[in-house]
Amino acid sequence: MGHSHHHHDHSEGNIKVAFFLNLSFAIIELIGGLWTNSVAILSDSLHDLGDSLTLGVSWYFAKVAKKGRNQSFSYGYKRFSVLGALINAIVLVTGSIFIIIEAVPRLLNPISPNTEGMIYLAIGGVIVNGAAAFRLSKGGSLNEKVVFTHLLEDILGWVAVLIGAIVMHFWNLPIIDPILSVLIATFILFNVYKNLKESFRIILQGTPSDVDIKQIHAAVLEIPKVTDVHDCHTWSMDGEYHILSIHLVIEENLKLSDLQSIKKETKDRVSKLGINHATIEFETVQEKCDPC
Repeated sequence: MGHSHHHHDHSEGNIKVAFFLNLSFAIIELIGGLWTNSVAILSDSLHDLGDSLTLGVSWYFAKVAKKGRNQSFSYGYKRFSVLGALINAIVLVTGSIFIIIEAVPRLLNPISPNTEGMIYLAIGGVIVNGAAAFRLSKGGSLNEKVVFTHLLEDILGWVAVLIGAIVMHFWNLPIIDPILSVLIATFILFNVYKNLKESFRIILQGTPSDVDIKQIHAAVLEIPKVTDVHDCHTWSMDGEYHILSIHLVIEENLKLSDLQSIKKETKDRVSKLGINHATIEFETVQEKCDPC
């Protein structure tokens, strides 16, 4: 237990450092984008601001999760992270549309940005995001791994801006700047779409994408004295913590010790298939079930 607690604090600390690094640099980028007159820098500042929001939400909910269950939230506070993802998505969609609206006129009439300033900012972007990514690269939690992937995307975005700035510095090709900004904004919108799709799947209590109902049926039907399985429902609290509700039809006249054994075996089997919490109901063959 002590080790688990230490790891959790370590994970929270890593996310906290990455959050402050990203947020500080996103503000510098925003000012730098206006100073260099570069929509590519502005769009990347939006990308970093979005990641800062994600990091902030991750950090906040790492703390909130410690509260556990209570009368108001009997399953705990895990679902709040989905709310955070939705808020983040709204911010990113609004910002991306603004960037595209700004960039389109520049595609028609390119304006030369301050390429020297862009180069300095891009180098700073690679260093800051690289430092945050390195901090999280050794993290073991799923939260840390997801954030690490985001930061790697940021580094690639800054490498693209750096290459674009160097090309514009030596050749008169100012159209590269709005092209880069549109590509970055489109990339953000694509990721937001994927995240929104997953968030709505969780809110609408869809079957988690990494859970196979047929596999659950097959695994439970292998248990001795279980004759049938039905009314099987699975949903997710936050995309990681999956819940199962299942009815097992069992042989007649079983002892309480048999039922306990079947229940334990069922929970062991479904936990290997991605289920974190299982509610099991027993029925006999003659019993009429009212499926929900």
